[in-house]
Amino acid sequence: MQFLTTSHQPGADYTCGYVSPYFRTVQWEQDSVTGRIPFLSYDTGSLPQPPNSPARALTVPRAYAEAGIELLMSGTANTIADSPGGWTNTELHGAMQTNFSLWRDAPQWQVWLLVAGSYEGMAGVRGIMFDAADSFQRQGCAVFYDLIKGTDAESQRAQLRTHVHELGHSFNLLHSWQKNLAQPPAPLGPQNGFGDLSWMNYPQNYLPPTGTGGAAAYWGAFPFQFTDNELVHLRHGFYRNVVMGANAFGIGAADIEPELFDEPLADESGLRLDLRVTKSGFAFGEPVVVELKLDTTDLRGRSTHGHLHPDDELVHIAIRQPSGRTVLYRPLLRRCVDQDETVRLDTDRPAIYSSAYIGYGRDGHYFQQPGTYQLRASYLASDGSRIVSPVLRLHVRHPVSQGDIELAELMMGEEQGTILALRGSDSPSLQAGNDALQEVIERHANHPFAVYARLAKGLNFEHEFKSLSPDKTGLNVRPPDTKSGIEQLSQVVKVSEQGKGVDNLTLNLATRRLARAYARQGDLEEAGSTLDRLVRHFDTPAFKPYVVDAVRSQADSTKARLLAEFGDG
Repeated sequence: MQFLTTSHQPGADYTCGYVSPYFRTVQWEQDSVTGRIPFLSYDTGSLPQPPNSPARALTVPRAYAEAGIELLMSGTANTIADSPGGWTNTELHGAMQTNFSLWRDAPQWQVWLLVAGSYEGMAGVRGIMFDAADSFQRQGCAVFYDLIKGTDAESQRAQLRTHVHELGHSFNLLHSWQKNLAQPPAPLGPQNGFGDLSWMNYPQNYLPPTGTGGAAAYWGAFPFQFTDNELVHLRHGFYRNVVMGANAFGIGAADIEPELFDEPLADESGLRLDLRVTKSGFAFGEPVVVELKLDTTDLRGRSTHGHLHPDDELVHIAIRQPSGRTVLYRPLLRRCVDQDETVRLDTDRPAIYSSAYIGYGRDGHYFQQPGTYQLRASYLASDGSRIVSPVLRLHVRHPVSQGDIELAELMMGEEQGTILALRGSDSPSLQAGNDALQEVIERHANHPFAVYARLAKGLNFEHEFKSLSPDKTGLNVRPPDTKSGIEQLSQVVKVSEQGKGVDNLTLNLATRRLARAYARQGDLEEAGSTLDRLVRHFDTPAFKPYVVDAVRSQADSTKARLLAEFGDG
């Protein structure tokens, strides 16, 4: 190897001994649940592909080998028990901590992937890189077989892409449209990143420079590879930026450039984004929940995607703290909602809404000091447009007594933040957080903070909790505790219906889960009455008719599901 000077004169030369055809070698451990057949390979010539892309049989290791990365299968592929109820975030987090045989709290070229059945809580989640909350991140991910299963060529292709995509997050690769949010930021590809022909894009999001986009266009042009800048990262990125267990996802820095959320010079999207809160201010230590609204300004109507929750990572929220530091809300766990969810916004349905707890994320608590915060949200629409909300000013009040400080401390521990973000957990590693929230319920039952503790506890009690045994031979299942779930959720609903609890979107969720708890214990009549009260709460002049219709439709579909699942017949 010879170096050349800037004037192209011969410089120093070296003789390099051959080591490997790969830039990096990673040990990959994969487990699967009972009844799910792990992906093996896909013949890229089975379906239409670019003419310059050779047909070949691609396995996950070979896909990475083409990028210069060696994936070595490590250990035994274990089969563990599954549950038809699906995996929750907390269960995946616990499985990661107890079942990765190569696990060490240290940077290492080791990664774990679980082929799970399904994800509980949201349709369309094909995979998740869930190890993004502790000090040694990116060591594990999961794919959800029930959504990508199949032996036909299209299903096999989807399985290959999902495996490579989730492992890509473990290498610290962001989604194609998020690279500018990394630290340091990387340039976005065409169409704000939606134009990337990469494993890290979503097929349904693909926007070519000209012509029609979408999944068919993506697969017709995708050569089964990473982009050039992604290859540079995989092959030559600084060690701690790439190796599992080192720098946090997105390089780990929380600071961002405020200019990323400046209003666009021209906005022809026909969409408008609003970020708001239901109260004038928050007490110190109170969980911060915001509401997002997306509506159309075009009377002809506009179509876009319905992924409005920031945890889906097509909406980002910047937070300017009282100190002047601007940070980005980063979800505690990242999930890939790789599914087309097109919504039509028009006169019949002019807006969609979402409610999000943003008080705690991968960087810890975001509202740790009293003062005025400035928040701004950015939504990446299906056509590649970025819609930015007006600035929301949010005030966190100073505590006025020692009691206020002590109560805030009960709410603001790291474990409490994790439990609130995960909507409850039985994980032994979060026991101190659960104890603190229980103290809030028992000692401060009438305080406004108690409703948030009850919500997390109630949602957790309402469904089962699964944990894998350390030897991977069995699945420990804590059945739903319907009595405790009803006790906590009924209080949340009662207080919130009086306007003193959670926001209306969260009330909707809590009420439907309360109805499910009643149905689970055999009281379908009370379950139906609970859903009827939900409709009556919204069926007032304070809510738009299309909102009332949506709530009524949700209540009716919930009744039908509960009858099918828990009815006599």
